[in-house]
Amino acid sequence: MKNPPMADELSKVDLRILEQLQRDCSLSSGELAERVGLSQSPCWRRLQRLKEDGYIRRQVALLDPAKFGPTMYIFAYLKMATLSDAAREDFIRKVELTPEILECHAIFGEMDIMIKVIAPSMDWYQNFVFKTLLKLPGVQNIQSTVTLTQIKSTTAIPLRNPSPRPAD
Repeated sequence: MKNPPMADELSKVDLRILEQLQRDCSLSSGELAERVGLSQSPCWRRLQRLKEDGYIRRQVALLDPAKFGPTMYIFAYLKMATLSDAAREDFIRKVELTPEILECHAIFGEMDIMIKVIAPSMDWYQNFVFKTLLKLPGVQNIQSTVTLTQIKSTTAIPLRNPSPRPAD
């Protein structure tokens, strides 16, 4: 794969295509073309190029967690021991294979890792901590923050530099 152009090299039409897909990736190529002001063939070619250049990693359906029963989001902060390369790879593999871990980030500060967990209850999460998180390679300590409500959640990334908005 060739090196993709930088985001600032994308045309305004490319950005409109990406914005529309972030809203709804189930659009047909005809619907997408109409929304961005192109005919279908040039729109399809641009879409293919954006995929080939790696701007579009994959297309997925976003499910409503509430339809599957009660859920809460918990952020767990892990303090890690120094790991060998093999142990670090084992940690990453186990995190990737644990479906309840939605995100995992290496962070600066007192703790080393932040993970986002979806949990049906606090009892379930307590069991998850002891049977899963504390058994991950190198985990020495866990601090958890339970969210009360989700105020904003998006998968869309900003594609243009918005001007700062004044506070109300």
